[in-house]
Amino acid sequence: MKHTVKYICTSLLLLTLACASHAQTTAGARAQNIFVELGGPGLLLSANYDTRFVNRHDGVGGRLGVGYLSISDNSLLTVPLQINYLLGRNNRYFELGIGATFVSSRGDENDFLSLDNAQNTIGTMTFGYRYQPEEGGFNFRAALNPVFNKHDFFPFFGGVSFGYTF
Repeated sequence: MKHTVKYICTSLLLLTLACASHAQTTAGARAQNIFVELGGPGLLLSANYDTRFVNRHDGVGGRLGVGYLSISDNSLLTVPLQINYLLGRNNRYFELGIGATFVSSRGDENDFLSLDNAQNTIGTMTFGYRYQPEEGGFNFRAALNPVFNKHDFFPFFGGVSFGYTF
């Protein structure tokens, strides 16, 4: 499990560095973001990369992240993946998104986190605000992130994130 987490984190870091080295700084460049999120599609705490699919700061894009938590003999790995759409201008955007999060848990259900050894995929949505400077720099997001699977729906789950736009 630890090797899987290290592999995913290393892959995400290399992807981010490769994209950063090719990022354009002109006004028509596509927005790319790295951020740390509390809650949201990553469920707990996650590191994420987000980009637009065209040379714009709004429109259709996607995000990929990885989250990991280990307490005692329990661990939880999450990998959120979403397609999203930004609507707005002047650094302020309304974000809509839909996707899935892979969840892998290990542990003793009698322990602190009450986890069992399981893997699952849950659906996620995003309805939120994003501050994303067109010139690059600090970004911020706050969102309502409903999560669901075939048995449950949690409409009032949310998240906040801080990061960097380039």
